[in-house]
Amino acid sequence: MAFYRRTGNIPPKRHTQHRRPDGGLYYEELVGEEGFSTDSSLLYHHHIPSAINGSRPWELPGLTTVSNHPLKPRHLQTHLLFPGEEYKAHDVVTGRRLLLANEDVRISYVVAGSPSPLYRNAIGDECVYVENGSARVETTFGTLDVGHGDYVVVPRATTHRWVPTGSEPLRAYCIEANSHIAPPKRYLSRYGQLLEHAPYCERDLRGPDGPLVAHYDAEVDVYVKHRGPGASGIVGSVLTSPRHPFDVVGWDGCLYPYVFNIADFEPITGRIHQPPPVHQVFEGQGFVICNFVPRKVDYHPRAIPVPYYHSNVDSDEVMFYCGGDYEARKGTGIGPGSISLHPGGLPHGPQPGALERSIGMEFFDELAVMVDTFRPLRLGEDAAACEDPGYAWTWSGRGPEGEQR
Repeated sequence: MAFYRRTGNIPPKRHTQHRRPDGGLYYEELVGEEGFSTDSSLLYHHHIPSAINGSRPWELPGLTTVSNHPLKPRHLQTHLLFPGEEYKAHDVVTGRRLLLANEDVRISYVVAGSPSPLYRNAIGDECVYVENGSARVETTFGTLDVGHGDYVVVPRATTHRWVPTGSEPLRAYCIEANSHIAPPKRYLSRYGQLLEHAPYCERDLRGPDGPLVAHYDAEVDVYVKHRGPGASGIVGSVLTSPRHPFDVVGWDGCLYPYVFNIADFEPITGRIHQPPPVHQVFEGQGFVICNFVPRKVDYHPRAIPVPYYHSNVDSDEVMFYCGGDYEARKGTGIGPGSISLHPGGLPHGPQPGALERSIGMEFFDELAVMVDTFRPLRLGEDAAACEDPGYAWTWSGRGPEGEQR
């Protein structure tokens, strides 16, 4: 995100001496992307940031996937995954349940009630959508207070942890990339400013408060997800740091975690139904993230406000329904916490009767996060645990296994 920020104690000139009150040097760390040829930030540490005292394996749970075969649309009911008060023992990092994945992105869901360990994703950026609850996200750059409707974008290899706050369980929809996640290029000037036609601007983004300095020298563990052997190509390690990594006295640059709330997305509408790209909020390599928010709908005198049937021939479409009343899906069992998967190679669209019901409507009260992937998605182990077996047949009026009702 090419939006310069500066906070804390930094020297007037980069890559020059920056001394502590006792005369010793702070340790400068350049954090940069793409071989230091694009966005970066400079952080100034009390201690050497590369020091470790130990390393051991972190056994990552549930990375096995299977093909969506035979091909069919799917409905996953995420609110079935963490029954009762089970969530209290889980955290946002180690408690994630993998639902969908391909070579570019992994989509998980978690309900958490406990603080996470210190964590660093060295594979790609993360975009975590907070469905409900609140948390404090502590990072090497400072802290982010987050809650309902917040997208939390965490750059690759940023050390951070999630601390739930408040009395509600923290429900989070986690999108892990194998690349970086950023605003769509068409929203940006050639210098990186969000343009006038973009549905949000820099004023809508919340950066970290800080810096956050931990005032103790005990060893701490940092859980790291990184590239490695195996079918998924993903492994985990736990690195033991001799001192707490939150020791930054100041930083500046254009690379840092930030928050964007879905309520600050300004929907683009028209006389007739607008195509899905108008709802885009972020993009990564091989996928895009869109959101559908409460909005006025089409005002042509003969408009049909719900979507037309469509075949996105290059994509799998994933919708996470997180609020409101989704008009096009009435009668299917889809509700808050539902995820629908509409794979490429199969047309999809509104449920029977939805076209006629929508005529004359002026406003949709709906909230959903959509991920379109350009490679087919596979099903994670926990997809089967929360799948509605009858969803695929709802357009034809058949039962759970396709039998005639």
